[in-house]
Amino acid sequence: MENNTYDSNGYLDMELLRFTTAGSVDDGKSTLIGRLLYDSKSIFEDQIEAIERASKNKGKEEADLALLTDGLRAEREQGITIDVAYRYFATPKRKFIIADTPGHIQYTRNMVTGASTANLAIILIDARNGVVEQTLRHAYIASLLQIPHLVVCINKMDLVAYEEDVYDKIKKQFMGFAPKLDTKDISFIPISALVGDNVVERSKNMKWYEGATLLHLLENVYISGDHNHVDARFPVQFVIRPQTDEYHDYRGYGGRIDGGIFRVGDRIKILPSGFESSIQSIDTLTESLETAFAPQSVSITITDDIDVSRGDMIVKANNIPLQSQDITAMISWFNERPLQVRGKYSLRHTTKDVKCMIQEVKFKMDINTLERNYEDKTVKMNDIARIQLRTTQTLFFDSYRKNRNTGSFILVDEVTNETVGAGMIVERQ
Repeated sequence: MENNTYDSNGYLDMELLRFTTAGSVDDGKSTLIGRLLYDSKSIFEDQIEAIERASKNKGKEEADLALLTDGLRAEREQGITIDVAYRYFATPKRKFIIADTPGHIQYTRNMVTGASTANLAIILIDARNGVVEQTLRHAYIASLLQIPHLVVCINKMDLVAYEEDVYDKIKKQFMGFAPKLDTKDISFIPISALVGDNVVERSKNMKWYEGATLLHLLENVYISGDHNHVDARFPVQFVIRPQTDEYHDYRGYGGRIDGGIFRVGDRIKILPSGFESSIQSIDTLTESLETAFAPQSVSITITDDIDVSRGDMIVKANNIPLQSQDITAMISWFNERPLQVRGKYSLRHTTKDVKCMIQEVKFKMDINTLERNYEDKTVKMNDIARIQLRTTQTLFFDSYRKNRNTGSFILVDEVTNETVGAGMIVERQ
């Protein structure tokens, strides 16, 4: 659930921005995050001392800020990121959750996991190398995951003498590819993560750059419109029955609002039963609200005695999601065992668990060239493909483009209980 707090009117006390970083190996992702944390004074003194000691042991004179995020021993030994490292920090304007994701192609699944809930993606490009295949791959995955905001950080400008021409050339390279992406908000920042140029403080070496620093952009990018506030969706997570003297007859339905706005008195419909009722109250742990919206976690009570249970969805009576047992989706495959056509899996969508069968692989994406492969349909770990599946029960969903919460699902192996894939619903069949 979201880590936000709300005032008495249900508004955010401080917005939470989730962002992910991606780039080729050695492009400086971990160093950038370390610099962001260090210069924004978000690191405890004992952490700094530990990093300084570790850096000296590696023969480095300056503190290696990448060690702040390279948490796994294998990463520290190799100097690369192979897992998703999460870091949390806050400024007076916002709270942040950072997902530092791997650059290697064999860790595509880790990037998908880290980026799946992000509001913003930072794509790092080495100024010496320009746009490479992995740059395109990471940008495509960010686009596929419908991350609303993309920030292209052209790093290591100190190694190209802070030349404006180098920055302009790389920006032009990326914009030549940008029309293929389903991302409208793209920003460019020339930086040096190693020495801190344009990360938190403005660079004295690039006076030709008149845009914002990275931290300023992160603090001020508009994210309130990232959630779908039009289509009201409330998957029921659990039924709340305190059965105490004070709340003897209380029966509430708890969960997180995955879209839209709910108000006391709204006419609502329960899916899949189709019964209609009205909202009697909207409660949090500490107060009752007149209005609630995504992504708040609340308890809703209704005026009629209707059987509602986990996996049901509460929606507005005049705004119904798509419903079908036949689903077409883009799938990112996580497991070492390839996807099995005609294979049976458990599908988890919002709060609902159903069985499903994968009927067909339509094509596999070559995420380096963005071409569709209709010949090789064997979907292995880290592959991305479009599939057709059928569920044993009707699902209520939106397309992923419309709502990332109600348009996504995971597939679970029924035998091992491993999560084998993450899906994004692209259309209705």
